[in-house]
Amino acid sequence: MAFADLGEVRLFYTDDGENDPPIVLVHGWTCDSHDWSWQIPALAAGHRVVAYDQRGHGRSSAPSSGYRPRTLANDLAALLKRIDLPPVVAVGHSLGGAVVSALAVEHPDAVRAIVPVDPAYGVARETAEALLLPLLEAIKEDDNGHQAALSLFAQMYTPASPAGLRTWHERRVLGCPHHVLWQVLDGLFASDDQFGVRPQSDAYLARRACPVLSFHADPAHAAWEAGVFRHPYSKAIGWEGSGHFLHQERPLEFNAILQDWITGLP
Repeated sequence: MAFADLGEVRLFYTDDGENDPPIVLVHGWTCDSHDWSWQIPALAAGHRVVAYDQRGHGRSSAPSSGYRPRTLANDLAALLKRIDLPPVVAVGHSLGGAVVSALAVEHPDAVRAIVPVDPAYGVARETAEALLLPLLEAIKEDDNGHQAALSLFAQMYTPASPAGLRTWHERRVLGCPHHVLWQVLDGLFASDDQFGVRPQSDAYLARRACPVLSFHADPAHAAWEAGVFRHPYSKAIGWEGSGHFLHQERPLEFNAILQDWITGLP
């Protein structure tokens, strides 16, 4: 367990196991590295595994700005350099999926492969305008913005999702700093350099030259992402019936597929 002081931000991280390729685990919006509790023991049995809290989340510091995916990817690149990791397999859930994609585009030498898990990109323009942008304004302008954020989380589960997960996720939303809540969404879907909404997603993600294994709760979204892959080893998986936190709802299956894919990396 350690903290890395990177100048503008102080990041909490854990570093377990050994052997290459190393794996770095990147959580999503309002979450923290506890999200990977189902993966760390299994992966650390055969790899060096680093899990960290992104700026504004968990035990890391929460500067007043810097929550766009490219900036968060710069944080990650600085952390990898600080702890002297060779090119990593970067696994990212939701917001983390956008961050590992930005890492692959902006810092390709730091990346062996990436694994976005129900990533926060590829949103249809109509969905962004009808749902996400109004939600962003509600969170940004309303003193009770945390309740607006919870309304989005309510859509992330299925009837099969464990109730304990919902409670855990909701409590972390309520503890997330207000400026982090809205700035993350702004960076993902509203900023000038956003790539969360199509067609900007298509153009930016096509710049990822490394192998990509993506998991999606919506099979149609998986089929869309397969169309922007460049590396022939890339693969998109659609898990119909899963909630947004599919790596927590189906951890044994998720871990097995991930480990097999990493073993076969060219």
